[in-house]
Order: sequence, then C-alpha cells, then structure tokens
Amino acid sequence: MNNLIAIVDVNDKVIGFDDKLEVHRKGLLHRAFSIFVFNCKGEMLLQRRALDKYHSAGLWTNTCCSHLPKGIEMEPYVHQRLAEEMGFDCDLRFVKTFHYKIDFQDGMIENEIDHIFLGTCDAIPKPNPHEVCQWRWVALEDVCSDVKVNPDVYTYWFRFIIENHLDAIKKLS
Repeated sequence: MNNLIAIVDVNDKVIGFDDKLEVHRKGLLHRAFSIFVFNCKGEMLLQRRALDKYHSAGLWTNTCCSHLPKGIEMEPYVHQRLAEEMGFDCDLRFVKTFHYKIDFQDGMIENEIDHIFLGTCDAIPKPNPHEVCQWRWVALEDVCSDVKVNPDVYTYWFRFIIENHLDAIKKLS
C-alpha cells in the first residue's frame, strides 16, 4: 500500500511526500479530500469510522475522506477511494478548498488543505469494514442540529465543514 501522501504549501502546491502517519505526527500541511453524497431525498450519507482507525476512530463523518497518495491525480482518486471505502461510485463535483488544523489528544495533528466534492447517488453502500463500521442516510437539517447537540460523536473536519462551509454544499446539493 502506498502510504506516502502529498505535502503542500499554503497555496496547495505539492512540495514533497511523506509517510501518512509521520505527516500526522509532525503536523505537516498536506492535501486531503472530503466527499459528501446525497440521495434523491436530499439526505446526506454519513459513515462511522472503523473502531481501529489511528485517529477519530468510531466517530461519524462525511461519506468518504482521504489523503492524496504519491503518484495519483485527485480526480480519478476521489472516485477510486469512494468505491474502496463505501462500495459504490457516482459523479462528483468539486465544491471548494479550505484549510484547517487540529491537534488531537493522541498526539496526532491534522493540518490539511481539504478539497470538498459533492455527489448524488441512491446506491446501497457496501462499506469496507476496515474503514467504516456503520453508515446511515440523514436529512441535512437533522445532521446540522445533531452536530450542535452532540459534537463529540463527529469528526473535527466534518463539524468544521458543517459549521463553516455548509452554504457551498447546499448550493450544489
């Protein structure tokens, strides 16, 4: 498995590659993506991260999220990763890019330039159990309410996107 991920500068230009775990230990700025899939009812597909993930294990988050490995372009990889993680693929549209940084209690640091993608699909997910332990379709307004009431059951980046970039997602969903 290719564990080298793209290290970027503040303009999202690739300046090198390093091991994914080391990137998170050192807090290096790196490239990531977050996919949000909605069904025809307008419900968002959430996944609960596998319980053995190295950080944010067991937390609810967006449909799919990952890092860009060395030697792979973003556009084909978002589709590949969605299929690997959730067991289906769909048309995806780029929404926007943003930066966030968070230090986790376990010593890991997320310092990402995150690319948001949006898709629509009614497929029944067949998630990879190494990545996902549960999934559910949820109305967007219910997700937004629950993030406020129960923030600790969601990943930091998901909460950040819901709190800061929801309008961009709503506009395209």
